[in-house]
Amino acid sequence: MSDVTAIQNLVEKRNELKKEIAKIIVGQDAVVDQILLCVFSGGHALLVGVPGLAKTLLVNTLAQALGLDFKRIQFTPDLMPSDILGSEILDESRQFKFIKGPIFSNIILADEINRTPPKTQAALLEAMQERSVTIAGVNHKLSLPYFVLATQNPIEQEGTYPLPEAQLDRFMFAIKLEYPSFEEEVQVVKRTTADSDTKVNALFTAQEIIDFQHLIRRIPVADNVVEYAVSLVSKTRPDNALSNGFVKNYLDWGAGPRASQNLILAAKANAAFHGKFSPDIEDVKAVATGILRHRIIKNYKADAEGISEEMIIDKLI
Repeated sequence: MSDVTAIQNLVEKRNELKKEIAKIIVGQDAVVDQILLCVFSGGHALLVGVPGLAKTLLVNTLAQALGLDFKRIQFTPDLMPSDILGSEILDESRQFKFIKGPIFSNIILADEINRTPPKTQAALLEAMQERSVTIAGVNHKLSLPYFVLATQNPIEQEGTYPLPEAQLDRFMFAIKLEYPSFEEEVQVVKRTTADSDTKVNALFTAQEIIDFQHLIRRIPVADNVVEYAVSLVSKTRPDNALSNGFVKNYLDWGAGPRASQNLILAAKANAAFHGKFSPDIEDVKAVATGILRHRIIKNYKADAEGISEEMIIDKLI
């Protein structure tokens, strides 16, 4: 199959995928779009939202529609690295045997990742980056595709361990989940209080998703689009010559080079989803907020004046 045909195939499959997800999930179009961009770009996502907004249901539905294995890990303050990675046990023949933990799955929902101590956070983040874990000196490869969706509750911050900036940078997207509209909530209540069982069909195999990830990486990008993405990231750095007075006034730190890489990867995926064979500047703008919002650090002045990360990014694009 040629790459042109493969992109046309991807557009059709993505539309079918959204229809399958819509059987269970009401609304949340922007959230679903960003998660799909993440999956097909080979990245990970951080989902920020209050409890009860169907984060677990969304990821479970997505895993079913993609035909992938799904595991949910509820992070707690007493969770140890071995609880998620697995551990060695002595079997009946007195041989050490490795029992895999829940991290060995295609899609992981890391629920409330900021509730667990840094040691356990680091164990998950190593698996995200390396796609492998090392137990007792033995390296165990994780099955591909591998996608982590971590959630954070923005309300309760007491007794939490906020992710350091270097670890936040590992997530391709930070996705904000908002309350549903009145009409959407009516639909949710009707669906969830009826005695019906909706079946979600698996539309992909693991190998098909890996092939689409390679296809997206092969998409060519014009130099001016790459330069736009790099200049956009450079503008977020207060000490950079390209940054404006607004940034110098309200930001302490800007985004690093990983932001530029992710902007281009996500722009390629966004272009492919819309049937285009190369991304343009509009594709970069479309994904900029989700990729930059967790990589810029506001100062006290911004907090005092009610300036949000989204407002700063809007000023730059």
